[in-house]
Amino acid sequence: MTEIEINRHYELVYPYEDLWGWEIALYLFVGGLVAGLMVFSGILGKRTEEEEPSRWVRWIPFAPPILISIGMFLLFLDLEFKSHVYRFYFTFELRSPMSWGAWLLVLIYPSTILHGMGGLTQTEADKMVGWRPVQALRLGRILQTLRRWGQDHLTLLTKTNIGLGVALGLYTGILLGTLQARALWNSTMLAPLFLASGFSAGAALLLLFPLKSREKHLLVRWDLYVIGAEAVLLALFFIDRASSCVLGREQVGRFFGGDLTAPFWSLVIVAGLAVPAFLEMLEIRKNYRPTVMAPILILLGGIALRWILVAAGQTTPLV
Repeated sequence: MTEIEINRHYELVYPYEDLWGWEIALYLFVGGLVAGLMVFSGILGKRTEEEEPSRWVRWIPFAPPILISIGMFLLFLDLEFKSHVYRFYFTFELRSPMSWGAWLLVLIYPSTILHGMGGLTQTEADKMVGWRPVQALRLGRILQTLRRWGQDHLTLLTKTNIGLGVALGLYTGILLGTLQARALWNSTMLAPLFLASGFSAGAALLLLFPLKSREKHLLVRWDLYVIGAEAVLLALFFIDRASSCVLGREQVGRFFGGDLTAPFWSLVIVAGLAVPAFLEMLEIRKNYRPTVMAPILILLGGIALRWILVAAGQTTPLV
C-alpha cells in the first residue's frame, strides 16, 4: 500500500484521507496478542524438577498460528488489489516495514508449531497422532518426527519464540510509526507502547484459562509491571507528539479535552489500565479470588487503544 500525502489549502474540499479501517486495527491487536502469547508461553513453559507446566501452557503455543492466520486474513481484506498478495513473498524490501512484517509472520508458523510439539507429553502426543483427521491425512509419522526434533531443541525454540514475539510486538507499532505523513503516528514511542500492550493482552488471555496457582501468580505480577510500563509509554507518546509540530499538538489536544477524550480515557485508561491494575493488586496483596473481569477489560482496552489511534491518525485534517 502506498501512503498518500496531499497538499491543499481549503480543508472543506478534502478534509480527511481515510485509508485504513477496522481490519488494520484488529490486525494490530491480534499481532500484539500473539506476541504476548509467544513470550509468556516461553516463560511459563520451562520445566523444573519440582513441577511441569500446566496442560494449557503446553497447548497454548498452537494458538499463535491460528491467530496469525486470522490476522493475515484481516490484512487480505484490507488490500486494494487482493490478487497481488503473493508478491509479498516473492521479494524482500530491506527498507519496507511491511516486507519485514510479511516474512516475520511466516517464520512464526514453524517456530510456534515446533515449540508446541516439543512441549507435549507422550500421552498428549499419542492422542494427537491418533486423531482421526491426522490419520486420514497420514501425518502421524511427520508429527512424531517434529515432536522429537522439538524436544531435542526445546531450549533453542523457546528463545526463538520469545525473540520472534518481541519482534512481532515491536513491528505492530513500527508499522504505524514509520508513516511520516501522519503526525499522530510518526513516533518512535508507538513500537514499545504496542509491545507492552501486546504483552498485557497475552497475559490476560492466558489468565482466562485454568492454570496452576504459581503460573497465575507469576502472570498477574508480570501484567502489573507491563500495565505500569504501558501507562508511562502512553505519557511519553503524547509528550513526543505534542513537542513535534503544530499539527502534533492539535492532535494530542483531541485526547485532552477534544473529541477523543471520552472514549480514550474511559475505554483505554480507566477500563483497560486502571481498573485491571486495581483488581490485580487486590489479588496479590489481599489474596482475593481471581476473577475474569481484569483479563477481559485488558483485552477490550487493547482493542480500544489500537482502534482509537488508527482512527485518530486518519480523521485529523491533513492541512
